[in-house]
Amino acid sequence: MGLKEKITEDMKAAMRAKDAQRLGAIRLLTAAIKQKEVDERIELDDAQVQTIIDKMIKQRRDSISQFEAGGRQDLADAEKSELAVLSAYMPAALSEAEVQAEVDAAVASTGAAGPQDMGKVMAVLKPKLAGRADMTAVSALVKSALANR
Repeated sequence: MGLKEKITEDMKAAMRAKDAQRLGAIRLLTAAIKQKEVDERIELDDAQVQTIIDKMIKQRRDSISQFEAGGRQDLADAEKSELAVLSAYMPAALSEAEVQAEVDAAVASTGAAGPQDMGKVMAVLKPKLAGRADMTAVSALVKSALANR
């Protein structure tokens, strides 16, 4: 079963269970998927759906930090519940050691000599790690690895 089909089945299950919070988060996700499909006139595959989910997760994390800074814990809690629902559709996250190993391998395979080669290294890492690691953290690891060269 593809990721879109799993999302649809989970939406039906949330409807049957009358789980309004989960249903709302899944409906937001399906709306974002359909919007992308309509805008680009394509059928999204699992990787493209994961990219949308990753973007939505990033938005939720940003919203949570903003709401907590503004003292709106009620809104932060709502975003956290949506974040939990969205995170369930992402592949298992890599550990920091696994990410570091991927960064080291990418630096070695591209022959990166310094910070000016960061784009080359990130181009190799992005398809491998997208959705499985925080790309901001990966970027920081690449930066530190290249600074030592």
